Amino acid sequence: METKSRKAEHAESTRAALLAVAQQLFAERGYAETSTEEIVQRARVTRGALYHHFRDKRDLFEAVVEEMEAGIATRLVAAAAGETDPWRRLHTGLGAFLDACEEPAIQRVLLMDAPSVLGWEKWREIDAKYGFGMLKGGLQAAMDSGAIKPQPVDPLAHLLTGAVMEAAMVIATAKDVRSARAEVGATLERLMEGLRAS
Repeated sequence: METKSRKAEHAESTRAALLAVAQQLFAERGYAETSTEEIVQRARVTRGALYHHFRDKRDLFEAVVEEMEAGIATRLVAAAAGETDPWRRLHTGLGAFLDACEEPAIQRVLLMDAPSVLGWEKWREIDAKYGFGMLKGGLQAAMDSGAIKPQPVDPLAHLLTGAVMEAAMVIATAKDVRSARAEVGATLERLMEGLRAS
């Protein structure tokens, strides 16, 4: 029993090491310029260990994307946790997401490489698992509280997701990231004001 537990712990730490190193290299160099050989060397594991946990480099990249998306979701929940008003909670969560988009690792891995490496459908599926569900829940809570005009939540969440993702891309591709963040943040605030119940 103890041996099995040690094996499981070792497997878990090997997987964690591969993910940490891969995330760092994908963020620094991008997917195309990162080799599995360098990942295993830096993680100090064998090539066999890599293929025990992941089918290939793309599968490893997908796991990195999932982990980063989950990390952002955790950060958004934490940022909005202090807000009791659903309208403020929604705004705080959206602002925290745009803040995260200022980070080079998120820009490169999630916004630049993920759509092309994983394909549009897979990228959207992962985003839906984390971001879309949170946004939909936030919008519904704001409607239930009377802050947003009642309307079908699914189409609204899809359209707002599109606006937020475009805002993220503007930030990610800007020469002056801080200015871009301020501009798209202010524009998103104005867009959100149009949803408010009178």
